[in-house]
Amino acid sequence: MFNKSKSPSPADPKSTAIPPLPDIPAPAAPRAAQPAATPAAPVSPGRGLSTLSADLNFEGQVSGGGDLQIDGQIKGDVRVGRLIVGETGAVEGNVSADYIEIRGRVIGAVTGKQVKLVSTAYVDGDITAEQLSIDVGAYFQGRCIQGRRDAPSAHKPTPAAAPAPQSAPVQPAAQTISMSN
Repeated sequence: MFNKSKSPSPADPKSTAIPPLPDIPAPAAPRAAQPAATPAAPVSPGRGLSTLSADLNFEGQVSGGGDLQIDGQIKGDVRVGRLIVGETGAVEGNVSADYIEIRGRVIGAVTGKQVKLVSTAYVDGDITAEQLSIDVGAYFQGRCIQGRRDAPSAHKPTPAAAPAPQSAPVQPAAQTISMSN
């Protein structure tokens, strides 16, 4: 009724082949041994993870299209493709990336498509994100703004097709009221 299937022997090269990491080019033979069902992760050329280690301090602007992990301290703006601020990392400036994971300290505006604040995060500044995740225990002081991508519409009216506006009543401008204690 229940049969135990025979486990592959250690001498079988197909069972012991370890798939290569996506960043490291592999010889042609091990790739051929991989099953066709597992797709390789797409890796853009020139996009590797750069790390600013815990004992380094950097002052100035950091920008690029690659991935960056900050374990040290940066005083200045950071604009990269993907950013991870480690538990010992600190950024004093604006941060912008497609994906941002904060485990350390950021003082400044945070802008990204996906922003994740882990329980050890400390953020003092506004966050603009399409997707925001804040773990229990994370500190966040500032405003949260949900940015949205404009969906491409199937039909855009041309200016000639749009009717000319008639004289419409003028609406009064919105007023801002501030209160103090």
